[in-house]
Amino acid sequence: MTAVRIVKRSVAIAGHRTSVSLEQPFWDELQAIARKRGVSAQALIAEIDAGRAGQNLSSAIRVFVLAAAKERAAI
Repeated sequence: MTAVRIVKRSVAIAGHRTSVSLEQPFWDELQAIARKRGVSAQALIAEIDAGRAGQNLSSAIRVFVLAAAKERAAI
């Protein structure tokens, strides 16, 4: 199994900057979902942030991406 690189990116959410660390495949899929919705990845991250209820942001993004993949697979 090939090691997957974790990429750290800086994002602005609700007026403050924070960094998010995700594996590259999660960044790729998050950007694809954002494009499909016609929004920026930053806007999608802000949406995920607003609904995460205290969960770690990186974890919330991973769960969001996984849920989107499962939803697509069910169609």
